[in-house]
Amino acid sequence: MRITVLQGDITREQVDTIVNAANSGLRGGGGVDGAIHRAAGPQLMAECDKIRAAQGGCPTGSAVITPAGNLPCRYVIHAVGPVWHGGKQGEDELLASAYSKCLALAEEWKLKTISFANISTGVYGFPKERAARIVAGVITEFAQSASSLKEVRFVCHDSENLQFYRAHFPERK
Repeated sequence: MRITVLQGDITREQVDTIVNAANSGLRGGGGVDGAIHRAAGPQLMAECDKIRAAQGGCPTGSAVITPAGNLPCRYVIHAVGPVWHGGKQGEDELLASAYSKCLALAEEWKLKTISFANISTGVYGFPKERAARIVAGVITEFAQSASSLKEVRFVCHDSENLQFYRAHFPERK
């Protein structure tokens, strides 16, 4: 499984699925979430509306998948990471769970390529280096049993996340 780290715009990724750093209400928002919803068009919100109607949203530490609307990818996985409260409310485990659920959905849907946003490290305030370390552990464990995924990409919005992800994921194939 190839792992790639780059700085860029996740809405331009030509992969099977991108991962949106979503809120539990799946209502769009600011940052990456808002950018993805704007680029995808109203179809993405309509799909999120269906999920809300069926199950009331998506709990923290989990993920759901929808068609991608106008994006160049096929699907969007909406992952809900934790808001940082000092690390004493299970934030590490919830972040690991959100990434794990995304990977499980990718496997279930037999996807070959996935691009992740940096979940929880923006307005949710999760420490960026800590998040990169947690994600590295999740990916390392997942890579031991992965079957369909051929490439995992981390599309960092800012240079600080880029630095931490590159430290934890030196270019490898």
